[in-house]
Amino acid sequence: MLGWWKAHKRAKWAADPFPPGWLAHLDSNVPFFGCIGEPERTRFLGMVHAFVREKYWIGAAELDVSDEMRVTIAAAAVRLVLHLDLAVYNDLTEIVVYPGAYQHPKSDGIILGEAHTWGTVVLSWPAVLRGLRNPEDGHDTATHEFAHVLDIASGTFNGTPRLHDRDDYRPWAVVLDRHFRRLQRAGRAERKVLRDYGATNEAEFFAVATEAFFEKPRQMKQRLPELYDVLAKLYRLDTAADANDGAPTGRCLDRRDG
Repeated sequence: MLGWWKAHKRAKWAADPFPPGWLAHLDSNVPFFGCIGEPERTRFLGMVHAFVREKYWIGAAELDVSDEMRVTIAAAAVRLVLHLDLAVYNDLTEIVVYPGAYQHPKSDGIILGEAHTWGTVVLSWPAVLRGLRNPEDGHDTATHEFAHVLDIASGTFNGTPRLHDRDDYRPWAVVLDRHFRRLQRAGRAERKVLRDYGATNEAEFFAVATEAFFEKPRQMKQRLPELYDVLAKLYRLDTAADANDGAPTGRCLDRRDG
């Protein structure tokens, strides 16, 4: 019953007119938005609208969360699930936004983003902007954290989100484990495409690989074709084909079947 009600509300929000002022935020902060063709653009805007309306938005350190922040972060989240479904984010309830990098009281490290098991994503707003406005460097904080949300939807942070078919799990496990181990051993091909942070554990490898799939798709398809193929099947996107069509690398989201 709860799932039906969520789907009903999302459909209503998606069908409502997209607030005109929000388009300016997408144009300014989300480079890939400019080359999304129809009917993907209509679907994308509807899903962004629903995501903004559905989630709770909390400003940390006295930050006033603006429409610009909501719409930009929602666009990053929707990019991953445009050809899936917003239901993947059912357990994500709130987005906490910091005005800058932040630090936990018991930690010496500076943090740009986190995804938690209890349905919260925490993001540094400047890190979100840097990641989206530099769409070819393979480092995107928001994409990374929302990949973690897809991962935990399967029940645990283990680098394996819910896949489309039972037969997908074995090739997924084989391919991701192979490249994860190679990245840990500083494999040449892996390090050309993936950030070293992906060698931390399987969950971080999946999140880093997702960043590269959207931002460095041609490099991934050329150097790590098996990894590219399993991610393309998961996201139902051929981002390298979009790039080869002349669009800036990794920016477009038109679905490619076959």
